[in-house]
Amino acid sequence: MNTKEILTAAVKALDEKKAMDIKVMEIGDLTIVAEDFVIATGTSTTHVKALADEVEYALSQKGIEPDHIEGKSTGWIVLDYETVVVHVFLGESREYYNLERLWTDAKEIDIKDLIGNGENE
Repeated sequence: MNTKEILTAAVKALDEKKAMDIKVMEIGDLTIVAEDFVIATGTSTTHVKALADEVEYALSQKGIEPDHIEGKSTGWIVLDYETVVVHVFLGESREYYNLERLWTDAKEIDIKDLIGNGENE
């Protein structure tokens, strides 16, 4: 499965579970950490966990398992799929860590290109 397929599956899973403010940032030209970040917000710790679980489930159905998962009991869960790293935040945590500000040089990818309809909230 290539990076775009992983991105598409992750973003669709987040969108279907009503994640808020989904963003995809292309970081491959800026770091060797990954090619893309997916960032999304949940409305509660339960929602954040459900979002992360849905991404993990959707990708596992396609035979892709995360290389690493961090923060299952916090307000910021990270699912590392090597080329794609998915960050699921509580609103306060997302504001505090502000990854978008840290990666301002990254190119943002329009999620409409991945999910086909643009409804992400």
